[in-house]
Amino acid sequence: MQAQDAKNVGETGYRSRYVTAADGLVLHLRDYGPIGSHLTPVVCLPGIARTAFDFHDLALMLAYGDAPRRVLALDYRGRGLSQYDRNWRNYDVTIEMDDCLAAMTAMGVAEAIFVGTSRGGLVTMAIAAARPTAIRAAVFNDVGPVIEPKGLIRIRGYVGKLPQPGDFTQAVEIMKTISDKQFPGLDDDGWMKLARGTWREADGEGKGKDQRKEKGNKPRKLQPVYDPALLKGLAGLDLEKPLPPLWTLYAALSHAPLLVLRGEHSDILSNETLAEMAKRHPACQTHLVPGQGHAPLLDGDAAARIATFIADVESGMTVSLPDTKPPATGPEPGLPRADGFVSPPQSEA
Repeated sequence: MQAQDAKNVGETGYRSRYVTAADGLVLHLRDYGPIGSHLTPVVCLPGIARTAFDFHDLALMLAYGDAPRRVLALDYRGRGLSQYDRNWRNYDVTIEMDDCLAAMTAMGVAEAIFVGTSRGGLVTMAIAAARPTAIRAAVFNDVGPVIEPKGLIRIRGYVGKLPQPGDFTQAVEIMKTISDKQFPGLDDDGWMKLARGTWREADGEGKGKDQRKEKGNKPRKLQPVYDPALLKGLAGLDLEKPLPPLWTLYAALSHAPLLVLRGEHSDILSNETLAEMAKRHPACQTHLVPGQGHAPLLDGDAAARIATFIADVESGMTVSLPDTKPPATGPEPGLPRADGFVSPPQSEA
């Protein structure tokens, strides 16, 4: 397709793409904007139980604004429209890194600006260690090298355990029950976005209208947008003690400008970790999202802040980086995976 086909993506604003992972599993991603844009493409990576849906507002802003660029938003294996994995142990960061790199290769993207929400930030750090040339710049949405166990305990308390709502009105009420302390400043539209990023129509495709009926004219119930087997991986983490810090992986990003968003009420990324990230990285900017917790919605002011950062990266207005990377500090990290932690990937550089 040529750049002009950005006008022919239909009402959704994106093209659904399907690519094959190294093990044959089929992955889905959203492809926004002009494929032939001369600007650096953006790759969006969601949280552990989230999907490409969470980046829709940001992607539309970047893909069809004053400086249109291509945006790819990935559904990890076992999430969204990507195929579920029969082996739940494959739901880990290293395999998701490989899946992301495979999708980029299939889409003809060698270098990108990464936007990673929560787990997406971990995948971005893994890519920085394995293939640093793939990353021109990065945005972390409420994640860092130190993950607070309190937040993971909360997430483990509901992933794979949510009740099945009959409609999105009920879905919103469930989201308010489990996340009201994280998002005291969220409006009705925001709660609906959270709900629609958590459940989908129970036709298995996620493409139906809300009013589709089952036999007997009963409304279809909703189902999670992720494989409930994700819970097995979270269950394997020992959250009674601090998780291994990932400062060495974080240092692999020192060649790339970085923006870190933190939700005001986040229980995953602490203020202390955010300050240390800014201290250790030669070109790290930070942004607080008021009234929200983990992880902030990427719309409104938050999306505009990301768009400004990306435009500055493209124009060279970010802080100049040293020619050589600073020495890594801290213990050698492991990457969180389904049944514990594994060694970080080896660099191709």
